[in-house]
Amino acid sequence: MHVSAPELSLALRTEGFAVLPNVLTAAETAALLRAIEAAPVTGSNFRRSQDLFAIRAVLAEIPALQPILAASALPTLLAALFPGGCHLVKSIYFDKPAHSNWVVAWHQDLMISVDCRADLPGYGPWTVKSEGIAVQPPQPVLENICTIRLHLDSCDARNGALKVVPGSHRRGPIHSAELPELTAAPVLCPVPAGGAMLMKPLLLHASNRSTSSHSRRVLHLEFSSLELPPGVEWREKQALVPSPPRSST
Repeated sequence: MHVSAPELSLALRTEGFAVLPNVLTAAETAALLRAIEAAPVTGSNFRRSQDLFAIRAVLAEIPALQPILAASALPTLLAALFPGGCHLVKSIYFDKPAHSNWVVAWHQDLMISVDCRADLPGYGPWTVKSEGIAVQPPQPVLENICTIRLHLDSCDARNGALKVVPGSHRRGPIHSAELPELTAAPVLCPVPAGGAMLMKPLLLHASNRSTSSHSRRVLHLEFSSLELPPGVEWREKQALVPSPPRSST
C-alpha cells in the first residue's frame, strides 16, 4: 500500500471508493484460499449454485482466516481508516466462477446484520432470512461503515469487476427511479490479486456476468466504529485481532 491516510480518507469522502494494490502478499492470498477450500460447505451460511458460491459470516465459519488477516497489512489499513478503533460487522466470501451468469444489478448496501429485532427510532424496514435479521439503520450508521473487498483473484471487466457511480454515496438512499440517469456513465474498478477495493455502503455499484475462464473470489469485510443503540447489536461484531484471555492468577 502506498496511499496516505489523508489521501484515502479524501477519496472515500469524495468518490466513495478507492482501489489499493498489495494489501495481501501472494503467500497470504494463497493461505486464505487454502483455508477456504479446506472448509466444510454445509449449513445455512453456505450457498452454492452454478453461478455463485457464497459463505456468510465467513470469519466465524472459517476461524483459520482470522490469524492470516491479522498478520497482513489489513490492521494497518484499518488503523488509518478508523484511528479510534473499529470492529468487524459483516463478512462474506463470494466466488463468481468462470463464465458465471450471475449479474448484480445497481444497488446500495442499505441493510446491516443485527442479532434481534427491536423498536428503535429510525431503524427499518426489517427483514428476516435464513441467515438472520437485517435492518436499514439511520443514514449516519451507514456513513460510518467502510467495506473492504479483498481480492483473491485478479478482477477486470471480463470476470465481474464492480462498476460504480463515483460520488453517489453523498446522495443518501437513492430511489430506483433515479438509477437510469445516475448509472449512465459508470466507472469500472479492476483490482489485482492481493489488492483491495474500499467502498462506502451508499455507493451505487453493480457487476456484470463473467465472460472469462477465471474465477472472481473476494472476501467482503465491513467495519464500523459505532456501537448500536441499547436493544440491538451487530450480529457479527468482533475485533479483527481478539484480545488475549486474562490470566486466572
